[in-house]
Amino acid sequence: MRTWSRKNSLSGVKIRSEMDGREASVLRSLVTSVLGLLEDRSASAPTDDLAELTGLRTGNPTAPTDATVARLLPDFFGSGRDAVDPDSRDANDNGALRSLYEPDIIDAKVAAGSTILRTVPVEGGKIVLTPEQAEQWLYGLNDIRLALGTTIGIDADTPEELDPDDRRAPHLDVYHWLTWMQDSLVQVLLP
Repeated sequence: MRTWSRKNSLSGVKIRSEMDGREASVLRSLVTSVLGLLEDRSASAPTDDLAELTGLRTGNPTAPTDATVARLLPDFFGSGRDAVDPDSRDANDNGALRSLYEPDIIDAKVAAGSTILRTVPVEGGKIVLTPEQAEQWLYGLNDIRLALGTTIGIDADTPEELDPDDRRAPHLDVYHWLTWMQDSLVQVLLP
């Protein structure tokens, strides 16, 4: 992938890069996986009679049990590493806030991932984004990095390079590539 660049055109600012076919395939696969996790979470929300009458959607009031989904949809209160006592006020507040806001949060994450899928050429090639699409890319790339990092166990103690025999080594390279892509895009979007 080439570094992102910013170009002014008659139709406005455009953010550009280029990606080869393998990179496009990897990125599309990761985005599709994250979208699948989010859509499964959304589908797991219980039905609510009041929501059906009013048209207001409600989310799942319980925290995700899957570590990757929990990283994408963390609690509103309490640390993700410290389990919140299910009978505590924080747990009740988290459940209420999840019911209210999780559908919109999932919608925003799905929209960001969908923007990436719409704008990455399937076989690779030039990528041209509006500043709004570039912001969606940032959100989507962040979600992909969070999901991948959680899945392969990346934390603050993970070294920059792993032993080639470590099963996580190829995935860490992809994680670093996503980090570089996100950083390059941030640099282009800064005023």
